[in-house]
Amino acid sequence: MSGVIGWDEDVPSAVLVGLTPMGGAKVDEKMPKEPAGHMELLHVMVVDDDEAVRKACCEIAARLGCVVVGAGNATAAQAILKDHQIDLILLDLKLPGGGGMALLEQVKMLHPETAVVVMTAFATVSSAVEAMRIGASDYLTKPFALEDLTLVLERAGQRHHMDVQSRQLRERLRTQQGMGGLVGQSPEMEKLYRILSKVAFSTHPVLILGESGTGKELVARSIHFNGTNAAKPFIPVDCGSLVPTLIESELFGHVKGAFTGADRAKEGLLASADGGTVFLDEIGELPLDLQSKLLRALQEKEVRPVGATQTRPISARVLAATNRDLATMVEQGRFRKDLYFRLNVVNLRIPPLRNRREDIAPLAMHFLERMKKETGVERVFSDETLRMITEYDWPGNVRELENAIERACALSSGPVLHMGDLPTQLQDFRMQRGGAVFPTGDGLNEGHTASETKTSIVTMAELEKKAILETLRQLDGDKLMAARLLGIGKTTLYRKLKEYGIAEG
Repeated sequence: MSGVIGWDEDVPSAVLVGLTPMGGAKVDEKMPKEPAGHMELLHVMVVDDDEAVRKACCEIAARLGCVVVGAGNATAAQAILKDHQIDLILLDLKLPGGGGMALLEQVKMLHPETAVVVMTAFATVSSAVEAMRIGASDYLTKPFALEDLTLVLERAGQRHHMDVQSRQLRERLRTQQGMGGLVGQSPEMEKLYRILSKVAFSTHPVLILGESGTGKELVARSIHFNGTNAAKPFIPVDCGSLVPTLIESELFGHVKGAFTGADRAKEGLLASADGGTVFLDEIGELPLDLQSKLLRALQEKEVRPVGATQTRPISARVLAATNRDLATMVEQGRFRKDLYFRLNVVNLRIPPLRNRREDIAPLAMHFLERMKKETGVERVFSDETLRMITEYDWPGNVRELENAIERACALSSGPVLHMGDLPTQLQDFRMQRGGAVFPTGDGLNEGHTASETKTSIVTMAELEKKAILETLRQLDGDKLMAARLLGIGKTTLYRKLKEYGIAEG
């Protein structure tokens, strides 16, 4: 027979039915020593003025491996909280003098990481609802069965374990030790880390929003590789680079003979992920008919390959990303509302680089350090170069910054990176800020302004020409690499060279 703890008209308060006599649990106001050999034990405090109920709850918690202490009133509980770390409080709301609700409010104010489960009688369920509003994580209605208390303690233990993991992950991300290459300690990134550390341990879909180049795939990888299924596959899919028929085959698979060229069956990525993560980049580019099929796959947890008559189950977690305004696309009928809500269970918005300028210098140093590892050459920024990098808006965000650093390292003739080594748009930005650049010798000189020299002012067209020719010279005429480092198309480069009267050879 199940034991029952609580008040009943016919049963004395805290009578246990089917429970062996107590005596093993430490229930005095002194915090018991932590048993050896346990990691991340749940530290529990039972607060109830009924000694029998208090001892019974302590006994059950102790049997589950918790470190338990009891308190008969709010004053005793406050004294224990002052000297000890408590993970979970089992709190009777009907303490003498109405102290239960007051103690709950104090705990949530002074110890927000401590979970509270309230205990109340049937007649006061409304007070339990109020307690949940204040911050209680769960409640038990007296009288309750032993199994109910056990279930509540186990749930609390699981939540505590996930909270500990979440805090550890957030700290790793904050100190640049997290996976995925995320760098930054600005308030915007701290907020991102807090949300990311929570969703990493869930299986809900996540919609990652942000401008182009902000690092949406890095965030997706960080979610996957810091989660519980890190050993499972991470499969990125660029929805904007594939034709619709190919996307359908990639996601859902196809059977042999399903279409021309399908000479053998192929398993779709949603099925092959096998408990891992499928990252749908540029989800806004997905055609409407495929949006409908994706929605069904997410809802039913199954897919039907192209040309097949049978479905097969899937267990992949879906992360999606876009630089588009999906809410506006929904209003315009270009994106399914039901799919939007399905993907938008949790959304992460990555701030653009211009909104977290304090992260620009650490990011630039991070990329410079990575180039050092790749090339073995140590380089540093000049003071003005680093200042301009920090002040520039970076419309292409982190990707543009990374490409600019790579270009500077490729073009620099010494260990110090000057303004002349950076892309043309940064030099234009410097001129707009009042720091015009003047040529000297065989290239662009860094550090002379109109107030410091009598040399004639150089036009923007001449600056552009010198930047292009100097880049080609240092790259021994490699036009494709020059176009990439200059941030222009190869057609534009060829047209400029033609304007300069430079032959194809």
